[in-house]
Amino acid sequence: MAQGKKLVIVESPTKMRSIQGYLGDDYEVLSSVGHIRDLADKKDIPAEDKKAYGKYSIDVENGFDPYYVVSDRKTKTVAELKRALKSADELLLATDEDREGEAIAWHLLETLKPKVPVKRMVFHEITKDAIRAAVDKTRDLDLALVDAQETRRILDRLYGWDVSPVLWYKVKSGLSAGRVQSAATRMIVDRERERMAFVSAEYWDVEARAAKGENGGFQVRLVRLDGGQIARGSDFDEDGKLKKAVVVLDEAKAQALSEAIDAAAAGTVSKVEAKPGTRSPYAPFTTSTLQQEAGRKLSMTAKQAMSVAQRLYEKGYITYMRTDSTALSTQAVQAARAQAVALYGDAAVPLKPRVYKSKSKNAQEAHEAIRPSGETFRTPSSLSSQLDREEQRLYDLIWKRTVASQMADAKYETTTVTVTVDANGQAAEFTASGTVYTFKGFLEAYEEGRDERRSDKDAAESQSLPVVAVGDALVVSDSEAKPHRTTPKPRYTEASLVKALEEHGIGRPSTFASIIGTVIDRGYATKRGQALVPTWLAFSVVRLLEQHFADLIDYDFTAALEDDLDAIARGEQKRVEWLRSFYYGSDRHVGLRQVVDNLGEIDARALNATRITDTATLRFGKYGPYLEIADPANPEAKPRIVNVPEDLAPDELTAEKAQELIDAPVAGDRVLGENPENGRSIVVKDGRFGPYVQENLPADPDEAEPLVDAATGEVIDAPAKKKTKKDAAPKPRTASLFRSMSVDTIDLDTALRLLSLPRVVGADPESGEEITAQNGRFGPYLKKGADSRSLEGEQQIFDITLDEALEIYARPKYGAGSRRAASALAEFEADPVSGKPIRVRDGRFGPYVTDGETNVTIPRGQKPEDVTFEIAVQMLADKRAKGPAPKRGAKKAPAKKPAAKKTSAKKPAAKKAPAKKTES
Repeated sequence: MAQGKKLVIVESPTKMRSIQGYLGDDYEVLSSVGHIRDLADKKDIPAEDKKAYGKYSIDVENGFDPYYVVSDRKTKTVAELKRALKSADELLLATDEDREGEAIAWHLLETLKPKVPVKRMVFHEITKDAIRAAVDKTRDLDLALVDAQETRRILDRLYGWDVSPVLWYKVKSGLSAGRVQSAATRMIVDRERERMAFVSAEYWDVEARAAKGENGGFQVRLVRLDGGQIARGSDFDEDGKLKKAVVVLDEAKAQALSEAIDAAAAGTVSKVEAKPGTRSPYAPFTTSTLQQEAGRKLSMTAKQAMSVAQRLYEKGYITYMRTDSTALSTQAVQAARAQAVALYGDAAVPLKPRVYKSKSKNAQEAHEAIRPSGETFRTPSSLSSQLDREEQRLYDLIWKRTVASQMADAKYETTTVTVTVDANGQAAEFTASGTVYTFKGFLEAYEEGRDERRSDKDAAESQSLPVVAVGDALVVSDSEAKPHRTTPKPRYTEASLVKALEEHGIGRPSTFASIIGTVIDRGYATKRGQALVPTWLAFSVVRLLEQHFADLIDYDFTAALEDDLDAIARGEQKRVEWLRSFYYGSDRHVGLRQVVDNLGEIDARALNATRITDTATLRFGKYGPYLEIADPANPEAKPRIVNVPEDLAPDELTAEKAQELIDAPVAGDRVLGENPENGRSIVVKDGRFGPYVQENLPADPDEAEPLVDAATGEVIDAPAKKKTKKDAAPKPRTASLFRSMSVDTIDLDTALRLLSLPRVVGADPESGEEITAQNGRFGPYLKKGADSRSLEGEQQIFDITLDEALEIYARPKYGAGSRRAASALAEFEADPVSGKPIRVRDGRFGPYVTDGETNVTIPRGQKPEDVTFEIAVQMLADKRAKGPAPKRGAKKAPAKKPAAKKTSAKKPAAKKAPAKKTES
């Protein structure tokens, strides 16, 4: 009998192709395309198991046993894996080496139930040497890591399914709460609260220009007056009060001092101080620091950075991208030092290699930092033809950081010059600083970005100072009094939020991208540039959680949960005992069940209210935020409602801004004039879906009030019988304004042109069909029968000629030369099922993924640029699994679905099975 192949299972199709090339024909490499099973939905649990598992798909009474099922979209994948396993003589589980990868491997083992030896194959880079070494050095499944990941999954299900319904009933349907997601949302809201409470303080200073001889001079800044320190922003607290005794200049004093300095026009160098310093390079990238730097330097979201890094890893260009470790292997250290010497000379590296220690107590998710793969690093320029733009940018960042991490310290010298001026009898001391690097060291290769803007001090130190000595006379001129105001802490960006989450010990670096994505998708925050601005909805959610789930949203408590999960991963804690403590309560945990069962009354109205002034209260309604204005003279009167612009950040809704919104004239319908053809009035309105014009219909006499004799009270003329729905009057004609038009400036002629649409362009001379130009939900377009073509701009609706329209129709609708053919936003390799290339396109109904046979719309909230090859493959697989959409009107026969098979997560047997199979 011929010997079978060894079956290798990975979780990614890209990984599958890379590894197959390195292992050769003796191995068959297949992909699970991520997880193959998960906790069941309630509908998938058979009636006989509903009692135990029905609420969470977890039997909380019996060891928190989870109920797993293979998802419908993965049945074909599982069947393919089982088919391949029948002819294999060994199974190698080669999923990622982190907790999630270990859990995927365990799920594969539990589902496939192999009867051949099973080995766990791990590697942190996809190179030929690394893959061959991984085959030769396998291990058993690490069930402590599996326990930690399964505990996390069960914990998140219990937390989310108990807390989220409270948000649905008391705040808004469709919301979600999560162990880490809620803490991250609270961080964003807490920062906004700080900004709202911040009291700005004003202070003034004086700047001037000092020059020696004929040189151009240098900028100096007033620091002391008669020995007293001039106030700076750091001298004020968040209430706008001074934290120490300093001299605070107001406008009058600063202006007077400036005039006196210009009058003196001379100063003396009273001190010159030079201080040497060194700067050391940064550690190589971990998952979180990569996300931070990609955000700062490349303006990538955390999700984008991880998606691009995943592609680089699976193509074999970098090491594994989910890691807490800052360590580098010996070969990586040698490669980095060799490249630094080759590029910057022998002096670029220190005598001894640098060793970095991880701050994480449990940095075991991978054994190395993120770095270029291989024993010799490929330079970014050598890969320009093999990487797309985003991959090139991120690889360049990783390469620079890795090389710089092994380079020598930068050395510099900072010189501070003090200039004293006699200003009307007052001793005014000015200073200027300049920094000169005597040896750039690692800065030749890389400098880390900053979350916050550079201070005035940083800018001042970047200037070049002339050589001066104590006692030198200088000309001081161009004195200027300058006002300043203290500013609150900046809002979190994705980069600074990742840093804050890591510093608090909340979540895992590998989950930060999905956490921030969920916070934005749920409407808890929006992005203004790079800043994360919380919505009023987030304020309501956080307020509810703080008042009724205080322990669960506490930062220290959330971080402690991470520590406990780490302890489970190390085998120091037992999964079931810990879950029992968390859910039912113990000396360490208040108990989720206890909290949920004893919530008491929740006042949804009070929860959803933020007081702005004595009479104005901010509320969040179905259509967004609004102000509720009470009448102090008549407390029983119905409050007035004032809409709040959705783009107005919470900290910008001050008492003054609220009053401005209250006092603003109420926008009503603006009458533009009458339609000369029928005498009907034309008005412009600002509606819920944007501005539009409307042709008002004349009043219906049948709707009039009855005419009554004033003397006798007798009805003279009664209205006709009320019309039925079938006889309802026609609706008035309306037309949306173009994007280039404004409610305030539109005139009657333009309104009439809009109402006349669609415009007849002419008739096709061949078919005789009428061609019209019109505006639709997806923009301006031409229509000829059932054939429609997009126009480039709205003005073309009015301007396009018949010849121009015929030219557009002469082009192929799809394919070379067509507008839609150019709509491919991204292109990937061939789909593993259809064998055809996958593309992300921009279609009439939004962006979608297609392989030419199957089309899948990209969900709202997900950006096309975030779709990776793996995500695209999964989306297409899910669509195929659903089958074709049923035809309208067709009656769908009830599907006979077999009861989902219960898979217990109790693992005593599973712990023994892998070991036995590995030994055989």
